[in-house]
Amino acid sequence: MPKQKTRKAAAKRFRITKTGKVMRRCAQARHLLECKSKKAKRHKRQGSQVAKTDLARIHEMLPGG
Repeated sequence: MPKQKTRKAAAKRFRITKTGKVMRRCAQARHLLECKSKKAKRHKRQGSQVAKTDLARIHEMLPGG
């Protein structure tokens, strides 16, 4: 039986933690940062969890995770 392939685009965007949570980068943290507050920029560095509605699709794209 052939191996399952990982979608490389998804592997670059998502990380699966040891507890099984899927993490992603925060939106609006790339440019136009001078108008955002320090607090907002600091919180956007952390990343956030993927919504439950998207989990099944992401797990299909990352079979090894």
